[in-house]
Amino acid sequence: MKPKIKAIIFDVGGVLQLQKHSEKTKQDIGIHETLAKKFKKDIDSWFDAIDTPYGQSIVGKIPRTKALNIISKNLNTPKSKTIKTFTKTYKKYFKKNKQLYKTAHKLKKAGYKIGILSDQWYLSQEVLMPKKDTKKFNPIIVSCDPNVKLRKPDPKIYKLLIEKTKLKPEQILFIDNREYNLKPAKKLKIKTLLFKNNKQTIKELEKIFKQK
Repeated sequence: MKPKIKAIIFDVGGVLQLQKHSEKTKQDIGIHETLAKKFKKDIDSWFDAIDTPYGQSIVGKIPRTKALNIISKNLNTPKSKTIKTFTKTYKKYFKKNKQLYKTAHKLKKAGYKIGILSDQWYLSQEVLMPKKDTKKFNPIIVSCDPNVKLRKPDPKIYKLLIEKTKLKPEQILFIDNREYNLKPAKKLKIKTLLFKNNKQTIKELEKIFKQK
């Protein structure tokens, strides 16, 4: 008999927070392309300015203040403006997936663990993961957390998830919108679900209810 799912773990960007799409192409508008325009940089100059401190901050290897100081200096922008621009852009670029949050809360009421596993840096975490939205989730594993310092698809972050849930891998379902983030989880025998849209994902989650 197959082990029943006991925990459903959600990614944030592209799952619990949906990305804005181009009205013309209906494709995702890249967040870095959007930010580069805001700071009046071409994409190569943009990555030259943020690459190292941004990458280090995603895995908590550099403190928030230091990361923002370096990025602001490289962009020749006051730190207050850097924070404001990033924050406003994230708020405009993403929208809370209310339907999926509702489904997650329904799962929790039914007795399932619901958790979060997400790659974020300090400013994106502050905007996309406010405590009022995430307070019902446990565990919450975020790459920039000083107690985590790992990011997907590093297998160690999925091992940490197994440890935090205190469940067998087969009892965990992880939902992400990137296939490459699901492959390491599968190798550890964690159940996975590729998020394509709410209709498809919620239909799959409703099947889990029938396990009860």
